[in-house]
Amino acid sequence: MKLFIHVFLLSVLLCTVSVSGQKTPDDSLSIIIKKANQEIYNNPDNVIKIGNNLLKNEKDPKKLIRIYLLLSTAGFAKRDFDESLQYIYKARELAKKTNDPKIQTSVLMTVAVQFQQMDLLSKSIETLDEVDKYLAELPDDLSLKHFETARSFALRGMIYKSQSNPEIALQEFLIAIKSFEKVPDQKTTYYNQSIIYYNIGTCYLTIDEPEQAQKAFQKSIDIAHLIKAKSLEAFALKGMSEIPKQKHQNQAALDLLLQAEKLSKNIGDLTLNEGVYREMAHNYLAMGKQDLYQLYSKKYFETRFKREQSELSSINHALHIHNLESQKKSKDMTVHYHYLIWGILILGILIFGLFFYSVLKIRKRNQRDHEEIKKLLSS
Repeated sequence: MKLFIHVFLLSVLLCTVSVSGQKTPDDSLSIIIKKANQEIYNNPDNVIKIGNNLLKNEKDPKKLIRIYLLLSTAGFAKRDFDESLQYIYKARELAKKTNDPKIQTSVLMTVAVQFQQMDLLSKSIETLDEVDKYLAELPDDLSLKHFETARSFALRGMIYKSQSNPEIALQEFLIAIKSFEKVPDQKTTYYNQSIIYYNIGTCYLTIDEPEQAQKAFQKSIDIAHLIKAKSLEAFALKGMSEIPKQKHQNQAALDLLLQAEKLSKNIGDLTLNEGVYREMAHNYLAMGKQDLYQLYSKKYFETRFKREQSELSSINHALHIHNLESQKKSKDMTVHYHYLIWGILILGILIFGLFFYSVLKIRKRNQRDHEEIKKLLSS
């Protein structure tokens, strides 16, 4: 799976947790989740610990959804896709019972992101189409509508990008940025904007516009630094390193990558580490430093293997859940079919009964008329 596919998703999930719930000054859960969100990119293990503690005594479905999304986001930050997927499906099942279009929209967006992350693009698009239906039910002046609309465009941009359509992806990303700018509380969009600017930069690199790419990467770095999101800043630095690398300025590229490696040291993001190690190995090879090339090449292959194992586990779990859903749909269709058959049989019996009753009534009336005619004739 290509590196740029992964990068958008951590921020998408994170903002789902902070926006989808209603925040009030007395809502202690909101305060805890807000603090946990700030640690997701730097200490996901602690976020998971917080989330599990919150689950112990919580019964409210809407609050449980927010906690599940928090845990799912932390799982993504660690690239533990299997665990993340399980929490998403728990949130989705609860969301179905709320009949709240706001909650349905946020949870389904998270599901769409998960499918895109796993390269199940058709399932992601299918889910996005479902999201659009719920978005249409939300009022135009609602902040959440702008937020989720932006995420929808951003995710579609990621899909176009993965299909080697950078020009179309750029259009989607730029629309997403404009939609995020309509959200009153801009702090809730910084993570997303940092990621989107990173992807805008990679799109500009693909269409050979390095100056525009440099501006986009710098914008991503500035926003990431503002919110102290080390992994996002590291991703942007890695992306920016591609510009001097293309000019054969390998030491300049390595300087940026060394900053990225330092920032990502304790985060545990396998995809980020994989990308940084790969680029460092390539630059050291170009400079003829064989020892360092072999060192980082080994790190790259080891990290890639861990990531692929994690993704394989999550895909198997997704297929299992998909099969369960298919079986449930099949069972529901069978039950519906049986009800339909019984309905037809009952309707048929009623129609036959009415017909038989009408025939008897007509026969009695004819017999009565016949008797009266006989009386008239005999008189």
